[in-house]
Amino acid sequence: MATVGIVMGSDSDMPIMAKAAEILDKLGIDYEMNIISAHREPDEFFQYAKTAEERGLKVIIAGAGMAAHLPGMCAAIFPLPVIGIPMHTTSLGGRDSLYSIVQMPSGIPVATVAINGGANAGLLAAKILATSDASILAKLKEYSAQLKDQVVAKDAKLQEVGYKNY
Repeated sequence: MATVGIVMGSDSDMPIMAKAAEILDKLGIDYEMNIISAHREPDEFFQYAKTAEERGLKVIIAGAGMAAHLPGMCAAIFPLPVIGIPMHTTSLGGRDSLYSIVQMPSGIPVATVAINGGANAGLLAAKILATSDASILAKLKEYSAQLKDQVVAKDAKLQEVGYKNY
């Protein structure tokens, strides 16, 4: 059963949202992924958000482009954590999406990652789930150890060949 919902308003968001899915796959966390427009199909959106908890979702990751209403509207309906990913936009570079998420009214929080921060959204969802799941916590610790090993290996290469030959 999926514990994380990944939702986006357009397939143009897929490259960024897929990064969240890749992290969840790597950590063995089940998720569902949907394209739902809060503006173009409001009835379907409300049905998605209203039934998310009973479907077993514990966290929703929602992409926010242009008008950027999807994360905030999910948070208004879904009683559990929502993570917003502001999408880079051509007109304002994603700042419009970022501001839309971080300026939610009091009582309707949405966690926010960097513009196009799909991977970090997946990691944040995993960390939320890990507060009550020791197996996910162990996988996150292993993931962090792998990140450290990558940096150590890159530094060893730099020390071996020098920056001019790197």
